Amino acid sequence: MNISKLKDLLIRSLDEDADPLEVSGKIEAAGVSYNFRENFHDKVMDKIYSTGSAVVRDIEFVKSLNYVFYRIALPGVAAILLLLISIFLMEGSLSLNSFLGMGNSNDESIIYLLTGN
Repeated sequence: MNISKLKDLLIRSLDEDADPLEVSGKIEAAGVSYNFRENFHDKVMDKIYSTGSAVVRDIEFVKSLNYVFYRIALPGVAAILLLLISIFLMEGSLSLNSFLGMGNSNDESIIYLLTGN
């Protein structure tokens, strides 16, 4: 059997309606056989189900991400606290206005700016 007929058989074997036993019989009749070594199936299944290294890499990634997060988050919180303390010291009181960073302004003007009424 020439190569073009063999390719045709292989392509037809991918058809959903084709009978797999019939197509494989034709391929074997053409002189193509598939002989695998011993324990081939076990080796393939071991490779498929051996995801231990992938899981370890995921755990290592999460640990390093947590480490980086804490290295960035804690100094960020410290910077925010220093900023709040500096606002309180500049205003001279611990009022809501000094917490929000607003100077001496009327509450009515703030409501007007926020609502538009």
